[in-house]
Amino acid sequence: MEKNLIREKKYQDNLERISRLRLIDDDFMSICFDGYKEGVELVLNTILDRSDLSVVSVDTQVKIVNLENRSICLDILAVDKKHKLYNIEIQRADVGASCKRARYHSSVLDSKYLKKGMDFFELPETYIIFITENDILGGDEPIYFIERTITNKNRLFEDGEHIIYVNASYEDDKTELGRLMHDFYCSNPDDMKNDILADRVRFFKEDDEGVKTMCKVLEEMRMEERAEGRAEGRAEGRAESLFIAYIQSEISQEAVMRILDINDDEFSDLVDLYSQMI
Repeated sequence: MEKNLIREKKYQDNLERISRLRLIDDDFMSICFDGYKEGVELVLNTILDRSDLSVVSVDTQVKIVNLENRSICLDILAVDKKHKLYNIEIQRADVGASCKRARYHSSVLDSKYLKKGMDFFELPETYIIFITENDILGGDEPIYFIERTITNKNRLFEDGEHIIYVNASYEDDKTELGRLMHDFYCSNPDDMKNDILADRVRFFKEDDEGVKTMCKVLEEMRMEERAEGRAEGRAEGRAESLFIAYIQSEISQEAVMRILDINDDEFSDLVDLYSQMI
């Protein structure tokens, strides 16, 4: 009986959490757009002010592993019928949408999709699109298009790389982009203006199969959070042991820095911290 009550409470908690989710929440966005070509077509056509863009594949949470340098996980990766690549990122924190991150995403796509033996002209055209909660570029614009230019000739370099920042705080019912950004902030699909997005959100919030999928995802997220918490606890314990050994002259500074992958400044800060503990 008690187990049933716990299970029911967890289910109700999940329903409450699901009811608050919006497309601007990247986890929910990833679920809604995974494989949903029609929805991604709507987003891309609206942002690019087109009506003819046709998407042939959509994947979310795409991990691109770099064995020597930093790997990345793309929120959405779409390919159109002309083999152009579109990486859409939802960023609510300003720090997660820096100009250099956009540059890195572009470079990683280039290196990923130019295979050995291919010529450089075969590089696909790429669009890196950041949808940001705030106007992080500070120009009071709804959208920013960034292109490389030949500055002394005032013309485009035309290398096939495009970076776009969409200011999600911009909501204007008079424009398609404003209506789209409005929908990204809606938790209730009945309040959304685009039926294509509303139907998808409604499925995961109200349909039995969709709700079941969401409940499973939320439980997996809880398990990951608990695992990360335990890992952080182990890492903290490991760091404490290493610094105590260093302070007691049992291990070198270089060894501590190498094991924990930290720099000189971080090392100094941690020495000060752990020195106060012993």
